Amino acid sequence: MRALRIVVLLLIVLSYTQLIAQEEKSADSKVQKKEHANHLVNETSPYLLTHAHNPVDWYPWSEEAFAKAKQEKKMIFLSVGYSSCHWCHVMERESFEDEEIAEYLNENYVCVKVDREERPDVDQVYMTAVQALTRRGGWPMSVFLHPDGRPFTGGSYFPARDGDREGMPGFLTIIKRLQTIWSEQPELVEQQATQVTQAVKAELEARIPRSLLPLTKEVLDKTSVALAEEFDQQWGGFGYSIANPNVPKFPTPGNLEFLLYRVLQLRASDNSGGKELEMLTTQLDHMALGGIRDHLGGGFHRYSVDRFWHIPHFEKMLYDNGQLASVYAAAYKLTGNVEYKQVTDELLQFVLREMTDESGGFYSALDADSEGEEGKFYRWSREEVKKVLTDQEYRLFADIYGVSDDPNFEEHYYTLLLKSSVSAIAKERAVSREELKSQLVPLREKLLAVRAERIRPLLDTKILASWNGLMIRGFADAGRLLQNDEYIAIGAKAAEFIVQKMRDGQGNLLHSFNKGEARFNAYLPDYAYMVEGLNALHRATGDEKWLSYARDLMDQQLERFWDQVANGFFFTASDHERLIARAKNPVDSVRPSGNSVSGQNLLYLYQVTKDENYLDYARKTLDSVSGIMSSSPQASPRMAILVNELLKLDEK
Repeated sequence: MRALRIVVLLLIVLSYTQLIAQEEKSADSKVQKKEHANHLVNETSPYLLTHAHNPVDWYPWSEEAFAKAKQEKKMIFLSVGYSSCHWCHVMERESFEDEEIAEYLNENYVCVKVDREERPDVDQVYMTAVQALTRRGGWPMSVFLHPDGRPFTGGSYFPARDGDREGMPGFLTIIKRLQTIWSEQPELVEQQATQVTQAVKAELEARIPRSLLPLTKEVLDKTSVALAEEFDQQWGGFGYSIANPNVPKFPTPGNLEFLLYRVLQLRASDNSGGKELEMLTTQLDHMALGGIRDHLGGGFHRYSVDRFWHIPHFEKMLYDNGQLASVYAAAYKLTGNVEYKQVTDELLQFVLREMTDESGGFYSALDADSEGEEGKFYRWSREEVKKVLTDQEYRLFADIYGVSDDPNFEEHYYTLLLKSSVSAIAKERAVSREELKSQLVPLREKLLAVRAERIRPLLDTKILASWNGLMIRGFADAGRLLQNDEYIAIGAKAAEFIVQKMRDGQGNLLHSFNKGEARFNAYLPDYAYMVEGLNALHRATGDEKWLSYARDLMDQQLERFWDQVANGFFFTASDHERLIARAKNPVDSVRPSGNSVSGQNLLYLYQVTKDENYLDYARKTLDSVSGIMSSSPQASPRMAILVNELLKLDEK
């Protein structure tokens, strides 16, 4: 009976992890004590370095940590987060800077801290475990491991103590309960770890069945229909449901790229593509108007917490802005809408001003928090705006950017947004768009200058090969489509940096660069996105240098990532550290699948080199995911584009 009670207790702990607390500010957060120094002090990740002086004796993911756990027969507490994660900072303040909690962790666990952006392989494996256990996931990810690395149980955010947040157990209580189970009933940990590991391997190593029927051009129609069913016709965005209207909205650039392709493809066949064009412009228009776009500094925040794109979750990610630069530039070329050009220009100027290293590489992210509060850097009170602008300037600015309305953020503040496009407002005011724009630019510059004096959010200065590839493509595409050679040059400088400085002694690509050091084996997205960026530079310039770089990286990718049994690409290279599972991911999400991007890369390389080997691998890449493309093509809209392009080749 006692064993049964322990199992029930464990299940109760797991069920609690499914609760998500409403955001509260920690008024009594402790000041970080610099006298503490743990094993993260020599790391290069800005996120890990923020934890280097916690009283928790953190280790990085390393053989040293696992050897210690095995020798001392201790469970591992694995905490995974990233620099722009709001709740990661909350849990640090509440739990990891707490002396009592740190003392208990240090005595009974080996504690490992991981930056998910440095080690996406670790994040992917253990997030799969958490989702198998709790049916949901999130960061910070908190996972308890057997000393050999097998996951036992886990969740995401926990408050420090019972009663801190209604309906959630305290982290101190959880670590004590789990330690009791580990010491008194280790067979339960062994059994649970075995079962969870088997579930993770089954999920990540599952072979996607090949389609029994050949894929046809109907894949495009099916993708369009499926995306339309998920689309919010009024405000744009995918995944909207009347039954659950408050689900956060992400830009999902892969879907937008498909719609762009579909419109062009239908127009070429004398079909207007009106439905797809309406979906595309509805989302792009509302994103451009809403608070998800930074109307002072340019660029986009990561997602909107509401249906209307009004209030963002305030972090800014390089990968979003890289993809959206390509999308908005292409939409401008398609429609001639000058609003899209302005969005693109302001986005790229933001990246150049705030996220570009002197080496030419691009930084990873800007945090949502400053001074312990989410959005404090970006929000405005009416009084603050009035203080910066003259009365006449204020009336113009407030009317256009919503400051004359009731506050829209935390009851007292404003997230700036446009009521309608600058072109539409200019028409209402009977002035030209350029005249209104010239009136607004100096007002925005005044406010931006004041904002720049505020305490800034943490800038994550990691230079990731993968995300840089997306941004390189963004600059190259915008330069080509907007006829701006400066943009192409900026992308070229970043590409040269990655190719020259982020390689190991054998010439293989590395994943991350910071503090003068390139580290970590590259993952599939590093190769796929960088090849895509290099292809975009070749397309923009015709310079064979970029093609040569792209072929070199693609040949390495084929040698080190290709699945010799089932085709397609693994997430990690053949010589990568062995985790409990080796994953393959065919799905386009906020970032596209490495397989879908690689398929398109291979096709481009075939088209410009006529090397049949690239075409053969492109077909095999598609074949490896033909089952999911046949049943659910909207899961990988960029692979749907590849289907059509390969079928067009077959018709010739």
